[in-house]
Amino acid sequence: MKNKDFKIQDTVAGQKKSKLNRYQELVIGSTKFSDLLKYELITLFSSWVPGALGVFLRTKLYPSLLGECGSGVVFGSGVILRHPHKIKMGNNVIIDDNVLIDAKGVDNDGITLKDDVFIGRNSILSCKGGNIELGERANLGFNCYIFSSNNVKLGKDTLVAAYTYFVGGGNYKLDRKDIPINQQYDFNGKGGVETEEDVWIGAHCMILDGVKIGRGSVLAAGAVATKSLPEYSICAGIPAKVLKTRD
Repeated sequence: MKNKDFKIQDTVAGQKKSKLNRYQELVIGSTKFSDLLKYELITLFSSWVPGALGVFLRTKLYPSLLGECGSGVVFGSGVILRHPHKIKMGNNVIIDDNVLIDAKGVDNDGITLKDDVFIGRNSILSCKGGNIELGERANLGFNCYIFSSNNVKLGKDTLVAAYTYFVGGGNYKLDRKDIPINQQYDFNGKGGVETEEDVWIGAHCMILDGVKIGRGSVLAAGAVATKSLPEYSICAGIPAKVLKTRD
């Protein structure tokens, strides 16, 4: 792994800079004091406020932190934005309470949520140098987790039930024994995760790196997708297998 790949870890571990600069690089993605002040004031006076007043304040203030923000976007209470300048939202996006949207990375594009996307309560979208994109009307249930050190793309009209985990890129190699496993990180992995349009993923599923789920497919609750699945298939099991098709 190249030295540049350790930049994020160095920021987290605090090996190079002051505590304030580490915080800015980890959370805000900028070392400018003006960006820090703006972020702190907006989150201090609006992120925790309950009820209609809180929704109103965040609707007015949060878009100024984002790279792009359409109209009609709703932010619940306790929503946390990291590297917000790399977060883009279309129209009528709904972010429920206690969601973390983290576009962290050195040179990635970040997170894109297109029109009418819904992110359920307590869900996490987390980049580690990768990108995440949710297509139009994608619906992510409660307590879901999307991790990306490469790419994760959910096609439009994708429906994801609660407690589902997407692993987009990134793994640990075991080639060497002279250094710890946590220093043998492979950021690219197998290329990320993609679901095509109109996919339904049941609760407690896991979609591993390198998997592509074809258009119109269904993944039953509790399934673990380790390989790509064809269009209009109904799949279940660990590992997930095609039980039948919708044709």
